[in-house]
Amino acid sequence: MIDVVTAVLKNGDKILILKRGDKVRTYKGKWACVSGYLEENEEALERAYIEIEEETGLKRDDVKLIKAGEPIEFYDEKEKMSWRVHPFLFEAKRRDVKIDWEHTEYKWIYPEEIVKYETVPKLKDVIFNLLEINE
Repeated sequence: MIDVVTAVLKNGDKILILKRGDKVRTYKGKWACVSGYLEENEEALERAYIEIEEETGLKRDDVKLIKAGEPIEFYDEKEKMSWRVHPFLFEAKRRDVKIDWEHTEYKWIYPEEIVKYETVPKLKDVIFNLLEINE
């Protein structure tokens, strides 16, 4: 089981999505939120803050934790991998982000628009659960 964090950044009524580049290990070219692998004996929330800074340039003072969701576990048939996603929702104080090498572009979208994008597995579920959106 591979543990990862996913941080959904919200600003006003929009959320941040990032397009994964060709240099990442998995899900190249797919849209995701801020995410990263949890390292041994590491707190999921701490990893979320680290990934936010690395992937967007936003510091801890630029974001506020709104909610920690229940982990979502699933098996990806295509990748032959079991995942456990630790989801978090943050309010970002600004929308100007600086993406790193892992991503090729970013967008601020309305949460319901996520269905229009080719995303990493379970991203819509994570977003809708954190924001309590009913399908």
